[in-house]
Amino acid sequence: MPISTIRRTCLAAVLAGAAMLSGTADGADEGLKVMQLPIRTDGPKSLDPVEGSTTYDNMACAQFYETLLTNKYASPMEMEPLLLTEMPTTEDGGTTWHFTLKDNVFFHDNACFPGGKGRKITADDVFYSLKRLADDEYKLENWWLLDHTIAGFNSFKRVQNWRRSMPGRADWLSGLDADAFKSTMFEREFEPRKAKAIEEAEKAWKSAKAQASGKELEGMTEAARREKIEQAASEALEAFHAALTDEDLETLASEFAGKGAAYFKSARFDYGADVEGFQKTSDTEFTITLTKPVYRFLYILGMFQTSVVAHEAVEHYGKDFARNPVGTGPFILDTWVPKQSLTANRNPNYHPVFYPAREEWSREDMRARLHRAAGKQVPFVDRVEFTMFVEDQPMWLEFNKGNLGYTQVPEDYFTEAFDRSSKELKEDFLRRDIRPHSNKLLDFTFRGFNMEDELLGGYTSEKRALRRAISYAIDLDEINETFYSGRRIVYDGPIPPGLEGYPENGRSPAAARGRNIAKAREMLVEAGYPNGEGLPPIRFVTSQNAINNAVSEMVKRQLAEVNIKFEPVFLDFSTLIETINKKKAPMFGFAWSSDYPDGENNLALFYGPNEAPGSNHYNYKRAEYDALYEQILTMGPSEERTAIYARMRDMVLDDCAYVGGMARERFYLMNPWLLNCKPTERYYGWFKYLDVDDSKRE
Repeated sequence: MPISTIRRTCLAAVLAGAAMLSGTADGADEGLKVMQLPIRTDGPKSLDPVEGSTTYDNMACAQFYETLLTNKYASPMEMEPLLLTEMPTTEDGGTTWHFTLKDNVFFHDNACFPGGKGRKITADDVFYSLKRLADDEYKLENWWLLDHTIAGFNSFKRVQNWRRSMPGRADWLSGLDADAFKSTMFEREFEPRKAKAIEEAEKAWKSAKAQASGKELEGMTEAARREKIEQAASEALEAFHAALTDEDLETLASEFAGKGAAYFKSARFDYGADVEGFQKTSDTEFTITLTKPVYRFLYILGMFQTSVVAHEAVEHYGKDFARNPVGTGPFILDTWVPKQSLTANRNPNYHPVFYPAREEWSREDMRARLHRAAGKQVPFVDRVEFTMFVEDQPMWLEFNKGNLGYTQVPEDYFTEAFDRSSKELKEDFLRRDIRPHSNKLLDFTFRGFNMEDELLGGYTSEKRALRRAISYAIDLDEINETFYSGRRIVYDGPIPPGLEGYPENGRSPAAARGRNIAKAREMLVEAGYPNGEGLPPIRFVTSQNAINNAVSEMVKRQLAEVNIKFEPVFLDFSTLIETINKKKAPMFGFAWSSDYPDGENNLALFYGPNEAPGSNHYNYKRAEYDALYEQILTMGPSEERTAIYARMRDMVLDDCAYVGGMARERFYLMNPWLLNCKPTERYYGWFKYLDVDDSKRE
């Protein structure tokens, strides 16, 4: 984006934000419906779906982009078509899926298109958007969603990213025929990689075997020792397996025969290259074939990272595409000042989407008049203005002035609005016609360990004991009662209440549940730090806000009782995630809200190949766990699957990859001028259903 454009954009956003915070509806004088809403952190780090990972990336991207499927507003645990005419169909048990796109969906009007006019979306756009997840230019942050899922997709990823590395060392390609190319590739690329990987594996194997009589393996069963040796060998081979395979060599040879040496001297990731599992029947009809049935696949197609984007926009804006969203969504970006504000205008060409029918709403929802707009076309408002609030107090004050449509109720202000015992809204708020709403979140709030950290990571008995000592010393119940009025559910994660694999009564015998000072001291002795002697300070990274600051002080006091020094570091949320993704946080804290209602989503957080910058922020790697995870991907709900979930849960708890967790119940308040609002954190495509009544503003 040109500098002058950026300056104009920033100025406009600041002016819009100033108007909102002064309590004026800026669009009212123009006869427009304008909705002011908060984002409770420093906001999104990117407006490019493939780079998104946080709730706040989701909240922003969902206004501009759309997915094939989405959650239902009236019943968010269920899915429905969004860009499709109907739910996908399959005749072979879930290996091959058939899709039909709506024929009336257009990208936003934008300068990236000829004449500035957005074009109709096609099946090619779906394939292109999914292929972007495989492009290592985007750091593969969300590749874990489709890894080993679609036929031929992993090979496509390896081949295309390898091709990008060819320029500068591809002179030897000239003059080769297809057979010579294949043999030369084998000699120059495959054989050296394979030899090096085997050498590293042998070293790791010998080292692990030599350790079998060492202190760290004392008391282990033969099976456990074998697993440790196999894991060491597996890690040594990981780089080779992530590179090129014999199948890839055949693909490269075929491409060389058809496209010649010039194709390989280009550094371009070829989005036009075929993927075995992508088959286009027409512009609106296509098929996706999986490597095997994957139970979560349809859920993935409702996640914002799989949103449909236009290649013209990506190519036109280049590195600035993350600031210039061009999708099919209900709103079009007006201004974005990172960490401050974001403003979007109604998309005048939005395809027909309608407010949920009357019969979709529950009796309770109908009593709240949520059915009043049933059957009407959305969106209702002309502009939505988001303001980012790193601190809770300004957000709370702006809501109470009537300047925000809704607010999450910060913990510090809960008893100002609600009775602590009954959780009933207080009279002062009722008199102002403020409406309450609460959600029990599919939530895993934790304090995680980086399993690659020199001090806190590792799988030896000493390293495990150190983590368990920390966990035993932390009293989550005290934190819950002091800061959250006992409203959170303390449980042995990572699978939250309400999902298969949640432990009975929230407790597992494998967990190092605090508070247990005697066990904490015992573990410190086993870790080699009796009474904390010689133990360096524990560096803990979390987001900056008043509650986190206070909670960290309590944790610091709790750990000090067993002579563990605790050093919290506070960052804005986007910097926190960046630090964790770069594996630079020894211990860290935030929350994971399940992407879909299946415990597998939480177990994916510990699958080795999902290591940072993927969803495995802990960088946890255990061969047995990974094998079980790959097994459950193909399984539907059953007693057998639930038993495997419990086994995997307890493996992670025994290794103590984190302290926690907690599940939150989120409380919201809504000002009377905001209509149709039933806040949910299952997805963020619901802002298009909201409406405003300016006559009810104070």
